[in-house]
Amino acid sequence: MQALSLHAGPRALDHLRRHGLQPAHVRAIAAAAGGPKGLILNGLDRHLFGHWLTGPGPTLHLSGASIGAWRMAAACLPDAGSDAAMAEMAERYIACRYDPPPGQRLRPGHVSASYGGLLRDQLGGHEAQLLSHPRRRLHVVTSRGRHVLRRERRFWTGLGYGAAFLSNLAHRRGLGLWLERVLFSDPRESLPVPLDDLPTRRVALDAHNLLDSVRASGAIPFWLDAVHDLPGAPRGAYWDGGITDYHLHWPWARWQGAPADVDAPQPIVLVPHVQSTLVPGWLDKALRARHRPTPALDNVLLLCPRRDWIATLPNAKLPDRNDFKHLPVDQRQRDWRVAVQRSRQLADEFDGWLARGAPVDAVRPLGVPA
Repeated sequence: MQALSLHAGPRALDHLRRHGLQPAHVRAIAAAAGGPKGLILNGLDRHLFGHWLTGPGPTLHLSGASIGAWRMAAACLPDAGSDAAMAEMAERYIACRYDPPPGQRLRPGHVSASYGGLLRDQLGGHEAQLLSHPRRRLHVVTSRGRHVLRRERRFWTGLGYGAAFLSNLAHRRGLGLWLERVLFSDPRESLPVPLDDLPTRRVALDAHNLLDSVRASGAIPFWLDAVHDLPGAPRGAYWDGGITDYHLHWPWARWQGAPADVDAPQPIVLVPHVQSTLVPGWLDKALRARHRPTPALDNVLLLCPRRDWIATLPNAKLPDRNDFKHLPVDQRQRDWRVAVQRSRQLADEFDGWLARGAPVDAVRPLGVPA
């Protein structure tokens, strides 16, 4: 494979060796935060949700933070439209411009209004469909402020995030002093994974809070405004889910209801991702020791682009948020469209791997560079 790199935890690798990989084996998909980088997964998303993971089967739990929440929400549209919905999402994101009103500088409120409009234009009015898919269950990750972060105020917000940074530096659990994970979930089924590393609340998704929760999940502090007082949820300021859960490094291996028989097919968690490591929280990006795989990921199969293939993309990198500042609008949109078109190669190579029987000799351990 020239574009795609596959990585598996030991339990997932043993599953592949014994059973190969069938759609029914995949019980969850985790969609990380990462802003425009997520566009490089569009080809995989279209293949997975529009073709491979369709039809009857066991429940499929879709969890996402930030752009991952938008991706997973779009994936809950009816099977027949999932491919088109994922393509539409990418094009809407690419075409968006964050232009301030004449005579004003760009403020978080301007970006929030544009981003909210993108979500509303694609998902608005479809809440009932998103929450009635026969197999797929949506789980949206948000970060709710505590103490001085309970409301968004310029001075106190900066102070609160400074304190969160220092607390997290001391220990990952220290982040929970300032932020709690709030998971907005399809009320039909809870995510069967215990989330006890940080203070966590679970709130039922409904037609009144679905759009707001997805919008809050992408509310990057200081870039976008927090979303306050979501319907059906505790009052407070809600920010980007990637702050608490950047890459959804969750205890997937503690899947509740997994077969006790080690010879039976295990619930596989599929992670289409932009890199070969899963970083727990956004504030952990610089803390390399926290990028290592842990036993929590033993049943994870991660798909990501190879680093040498990324070097062949426009600007020799993935799309990223800095492109909004450093590239002319026309060039940014053109480069991002090329990246999305090229992303189909990831899907083609994954499909080819499946057609060969999912051979384990093509799979690397988690944590090995792509």
